[in-house]
Amino acid sequence: MSSISAALDALDAAVELLGAADIEELPAPQRFSALERLESAVRRQVAISHEQITHLERYEGCPPIPIVVADVLRISRSAAKRRMRDAEQLIPRRALTGEPLAALLPETAKAWEAGLLDGEHVRVIQKFFRDLPDHVGPVEIEKAEHTLAEHAQTMRPDQLEKIADRLAVHLNPDGQYSEEDRARKRGFQWCGSQRPDGMSIGKLIADPELRSMLDAWLAKFAAPKPDPDGAEPDLRSHAQRQHDALAELVRGRLGDPKLGQHNGLPVTMIVTTTLQDLQAGAGHAVTAGGTLLPITDLIRMAAPAHHYLAVFDGVTGQSLWLGRSKRLASADQRIMLLAKYRGCTAPDCTVNGYTSHVHHATKDWKHGGSTDIDDLTLACKCDNLLVENDGWTTHQLPNGQTHWTPPPDIPLRGGTNDYHHPERFLPNDDEKD
Repeated sequence: MSSISAALDALDAAVELLGAADIEELPAPQRFSALERLESAVRRQVAISHEQITHLERYEGCPPIPIVVADVLRISRSAAKRRMRDAEQLIPRRALTGEPLAALLPETAKAWEAGLLDGEHVRVIQKFFRDLPDHVGPVEIEKAEHTLAEHAQTMRPDQLEKIADRLAVHLNPDGQYSEEDRARKRGFQWCGSQRPDGMSIGKLIADPELRSMLDAWLAKFAAPKPDPDGAEPDLRSHAQRQHDALAELVRGRLGDPKLGQHNGLPVTMIVTTTLQDLQAGAGHAVTAGGTLLPITDLIRMAAPAHHYLAVFDGVTGQSLWLGRSKRLASADQRIMLLAKYRGCTAPDCTVNGYTSHVHHATKDWKHGGSTDIDDLTLACKCDNLLVENDGWTTHQLPNGQTHWTPPPDIPLRGGTNDYHHPERFLPNDDEKD
């Protein structure tokens, strides 16, 4: 038995022993001390786990390490990437020539390894250095890292954050930021998935150029709309008017031929629904980006827009055939694939349809495969490469789903992907009975 296996067995036994212990046997004041020791032990285990991540290697047939870590540990891919990033900053390194190098955050790494810091402490310190302007010199950076690591060992993360904010002002009292500093921070992203009411929350960090352009647009199109008869005032709030003005900005551009194409289709919305829901005027359609769109909104949007709408019979659907006349799927086939699969078909992959590519499920084109709709599926760029280069295989099941099979000895499970079809997680009417 290897030393690490023996150590893990001993750890499992210790955890079982600890779980069976009764903390009420201790006097009340000592229970806090026991909990503090337990927290320190948990933190040390996390630090050890991060150190072990640095020894993982990618081999043939294996996806990128963060993807494997996410699937094996059953954590999100963003959490796996964060652990990899933490390990890069908190674990001692080696130069290309082999000599040992200190961690990028050496003082923080020492406290982290000793079990004195929580992940929130590390996030505060990482954010401090991420937001620091480039003109701050290495000496000041080294002193700041030492200071923050020292205070982190005696403070809560929220207290440490206040110290970090004060220190940032001290190092950059005039608030000087270069173009590179601002460019590094710019971005827009959705914060989580759609809420149950269909609404979404996003976070925008705009550079001065975008802010100035939006100000000009919103000054006109987010202004209160006067009533022609002067009877009804515009009752929308300032925030609601700005939302509607942004919607108008995008609505006016989608479908414009000047935008070119994306994956063989015009840059516009691709929406799928069933004939039954469309006739009833109820339920939800699904966009190729995975957004749920109420049928009432879809009907309202359909008339003036240049969007693709794929309508299925709720029971049968329709197949398109192309054979070997072309390698690339036609626009009609792409629409039907987006409607059928909604996104990448690899197990648990969350990449939506807009950013997925058409994939030959049974036999690739270059090996004699046919561009038939029943043998086409969707795969993101990363998973498509697993089939082309790393020995993964795919095939279509009788129910039309795509099954993925990893090469032998790969620590990942195969199967189908239900992520883009949450309705499959619900019992059908027969099961309810």
